[in-house]
Amino acid sequence: MLVLGGGCFWCTEAVFKEVRGVLDVESGYSNGQATPPSYEAVCTGHTGCVEVVRLVYDPAQVSTRELLEVFFTIHDPTTLNRQGHDVGTQYRSGIYYTTAEQHEVAEALIREMSQDKLFDAPIVTEVLPLAHYWPAEDYHQDFFEKHPNQGYCLAVAAPKVAKFRRTFSRLSRA
Repeated sequence: MLVLGGGCFWCTEAVFKEVRGVLDVESGYSNGQATPPSYEAVCTGHTGCVEVVRLVYDPAQVSTRELLEVFFTIHDPTTLNRQGHDVGTQYRSGIYYTTAEQHEVAEALIREMSQDKLFDAPIVTEVLPLAHYWPAEDYHQDFFEKHPNQGYCLAVAAPKVAKFRRTFSRLSRA
């Protein structure tokens, strides 16, 4: 299991549902207060929680590094506490690992991308152990799949899914 925060969980979930070897994707909240938060509370920015997706994956089909390469391609890891028009600590970029291997791979990939200057600004993605994970409310699960014509989905999620399909066709379920 690997947990990633890359802005709105609707968008991140939509992409990772398409990745071969990802067995389950769940939108949720992590690394904040020690009591289960509500979406409304998280939106205030006062819970310390991040909107995340929890990935259960088969390492025989997709590696941690490949998942993180997708992650760094579909969001901006150089903007602190924001992704596009979504602003607040709940939208921060984060990798919340559950194994030492995930931690090592994340740190090595960030070092490599920084050395190669793949981005115009420093990477601000936090890399921390997973703490206090809770699933988001049912209406957030599979949001893009259920509401593909909703404005936010058309403007933000659909382009991320399209970028994944173009960039990572080898990892696509299709």
